[in-house]
Amino acid sequence: MASINIGDNAQQVIKYWSARTTQQLREKLLLGGLVSKEYQGEIKAQGDSVKIYSVNAPSATVTTVGTANSNVFTGAALSTSYVDLQINKIATAAYEFSSENEMLSLLSSNNPEVIQSLVYAVEKAINAHIYSVMIPSVAAPDHTINLVTNFDNSQLLACRLLAATAKWDKSKPWYGLLDPSYYNDQLAVQTNVSSDFVSDQPVVGGVMATKRYGFTLFEDDSLATDTAYIFHPDAVNFVMAQDLKVQVSDLHPTGKHGVMLSVSAMYGAALGIDGAKKCIKVTAA
Repeated sequence: MASINIGDNAQQVIKYWSARTTQQLREKLLLGGLVSKEYQGEIKAQGDSVKIYSVNAPSATVTTVGTANSNVFTGAALSTSYVDLQINKIATAAYEFSSENEMLSLLSSNNPEVIQSLVYAVEKAINAHIYSVMIPSVAAPDHTINLVTNFDNSQLLACRLLAATAKWDKSKPWYGLLDPSYYNDQLAVQTNVSSDFVSDQPVVGGVMATKRYGFTLFEDDSLATDTAYIFHPDAVNFVMAQDLKVQVSDLHPTGKHGVMLSVSAMYGAALGIDGAKKCIKVTAA
């Protein structure tokens, strides 16, 4: 789609909103704000990629000093695991306007509703895609818990046991995203442990967290009813290009009068090393 030649005022408006949209999207992403973004500065443009490596630990040999074989041990070839993370996705939302003047009259007034709606659509698409990447292990171990109609503390403790058994790294927080029904189940629980009564309540995407049994729980109204994801940040690696792109295009090549205003974000998401073991899905199904 060809770009139109807009005036200086329009260019300033688009430049202003480009900075605003980038800030708004980064503040609103819920799941994208919780998973690993350690490689955000290393890959910035579409097509950029990085290999994320992990060295697998060898087996150690234990011998008894003073015995014949006390100095005998075996070595192993260095073994690594890796995943590729690439900026290869674009989420785009757009509005069509009957004229350039109609578009500029809305944007020049600093009316945030138009841009906020576009940002929300992009945010929703990115979050949905990250959820589609975060697929838990279904065997050895099975990290899917079904037939849960009441997500009470017994269910959360079952998730904690799976996480601990899978040896989730405790140097990073463990998160839970719960649909409103499951989140209500947790709010209705009257018995908590002393560690839950802390002043540290993170806020991500404008949502305040609740602490339970070492998990930091958020309500996510984008999830289907009776659905929860419990996960370690390293379950998914996520990276987004530095800035969102705000673009105005002429509709004439499509046989229409008017212009199109679009907001797009380039990003990449990939299951982390052993990521399937670092996430748990709970449903009533």
